[in-house]
Amino acid sequence: MALIDLLLEPLSYGFMRLALITSITVGVVASVLSAIIVVRGWSLLGDAISHAVLPGIAVAVALNIPFIVGGMAAGIVAAVLIGFVESRARVRNDTAIGIVLTGAFALGLVIISRLRPTIDVFHILFGNVLGVSPQSMMISAAIGAAILLTLALFMKEIIAFTFDPVFSYVAGLPTTLIHYSLMALMSLTIISALETVGIILIVSLLVTPGATAQLLAKNMTEMIMLSILVGVTSSIAGLYLSFYLAVSSGGTIALIVTLIFFTALTIKKLRRSLPREQ
Repeated sequence: MALIDLLLEPLSYGFMRLALITSITVGVVASVLSAIIVVRGWSLLGDAISHAVLPGIAVAVALNIPFIVGGMAAGIVAAVLIGFVESRARVRNDTAIGIVLTGAFALGLVIISRLRPTIDVFHILFGNVLGVSPQSMMISAAIGAAILLTLALFMKEIIAFTFDPVFSYVAGLPTTLIHYSLMALMSLTIISALETVGIILIVSLLVTPGATAQLLAKNMTEMIMLSILVGVTSSIAGLYLSFYLAVSSGGTIALIVTLIFFTALTIKKLRRSLPREQ
């Protein structure tokens, strides 16, 4: 079978077209945020928020309200709790994140266990982009567009805060608002990725594309563009492989983005080991 046939045959199915659009959308949005998260040193925080949205989603389903509202609220509450624990208990940031992460995730599992079979736990945790519905695709696209528009409008302030929050505060920028706005955007990104990779594996798209781009980029603009390239490539390749191999779409996407990172790391190490031209 020719390569073009391998690429076009899956698209003859409606569910694959929906899955492709959703995967690309999530790949772009998560990758842009990934560059910011990596530079800011928020990788663990992204992991915590991805787990913390679970109880919010569960409560939203129980109360029959949009899960977007519940997930975003839970993500912001988690960020506030991490700051509270860190300041009041006088523990390290990673310790505070670990406490809130496990507590929030446990709460979500307890709530979900009471709602079965209303909620598909496996679907929420690990995603299944091959089963995405037109409504879910539209939700992901709308959330993605809102996130990208927000980032585009305030990118200068966000980048300033990302590199030097202290200077940003002295310069008069609303650093607290920027901080919690980024938390909200991360929560929305995680929610938009429920169908694609789930709330556990979304961490791979929130961290690894930016980490890969950081190995190769020379400035922030280049880093964002490379991060998008890595995220979208991983999403599309993972989608096709999951279709042909009949394996988990979320797991495949996460695995590919990880392999790309180690490939980039290996290439960088090899380049450094080569003798420089005089």
